[in-house]
Amino acid sequence: MTRTPRHFSLQFVSFRLYITKRNESLPERGLFMRHIFIINPHAGKKDQTGRIYEMADRLRQRHGLDCQCLLTQRPGGAEEMARRLAESGEEVRIYACGGDGTVSEAANGMAGFPNAAMTCIPTGTGNDFLKNFGPDAAKFADAENLWDGGVRQLDLIDCNGRLCLTIACSGIDARVAESVHELGNSPLLSGQGSYLAAVAVNFLFRGIGQHWTVTLDDEVMEDDFALVSVCNGRYYGGGSPPVPEARMDDGVLHTVLVKNISRVKFAGLFSAYSAGRYRSLPPEVIRVVTAKNVRIQSEDDIVTCLDGETIHSRDVRLTLSEKRLNFFGPKGCDPNYGAGPK
Repeated sequence: MTRTPRHFSLQFVSFRLYITKRNESLPERGLFMRHIFIINPHAGKKDQTGRIYEMADRLRQRHGLDCQCLLTQRPGGAEEMARRLAESGEEVRIYACGGDGTVSEAANGMAGFPNAAMTCIPTGTGNDFLKNFGPDAAKFADAENLWDGGVRQLDLIDCNGRLCLTIACSGIDARVAESVHELGNSPLLSGQGSYLAAVAVNFLFRGIGQHWTVTLDDEVMEDDFALVSVCNGRYYGGGSPPVPEARMDDGVLHTVLVKNISRVKFAGLFSAYSAGRYRSLPPEVIRVVTAKNVRIQSEDDIVTCLDGETIHSRDVRLTLSEKRLNFFGPKGCDPNYGAGPK
């Protein structure tokens, strides 16, 4: 299995360490907690490293927190940093500063460690994960709203050993996402231009469907499929909610299966699918189930997109991970804001 990175992420290149001042107003268990900002300076169109450093400074000065900033440069670095921090056994709060890819890497590194919790500060171009929090998503931009927030556990999707926070999609939508990343490096195309070009390449010059064997628990289907998406959260692809009732902490994964259909018919159904109105679509074309184990097999490569990162495999196995993610955010925030059928 190979991975295609969405963004440049993460090698330690520098840090700033602040010594904690004892603050008697803090809860006893938080006195010696470390607050680590893992910053992807390549995320987004503008480097926001300076802004993150200023946030860390303010937390130290106002609240006497032990804050440290780590800059990153290469794919996989955020995951390595988060894992080392979690494996230390120290109580630590990790702030993933970047887009969905940076958040996913940090989660893969520290999920399952009881001493570690994470949050995110959005600086990337894609932040579909935070859309699950509704209006509170805007509060994540300032660490002042985050540092003392309560911790809740979120579910994760396990895809061939890789963890995914929101949606793992295979098929036409994953291929479009991969093409967007490839075309995004072109100086001749804007962000919107890259997306339109990616759609044109995949819809007009490549077939929509692929012949797969899909196993849902004990049910085996061999057919041509346009896509299969396993949903823990609600949003992907810039804000599309294929299953609006998906909740990130209920221990249930929703799997969407869309059969292969003509380009014209697919285009006619796409708006309803993207808006989460799958119940209005023909049941012979689209189906949503809550299988515990999903497997997709093919003689050709299957492109799968996990939180914006793409992988290639001919055997894709998806299930609810045994690991859960300790996540903190603004007080009162809800990762299932507005969840419910449409």
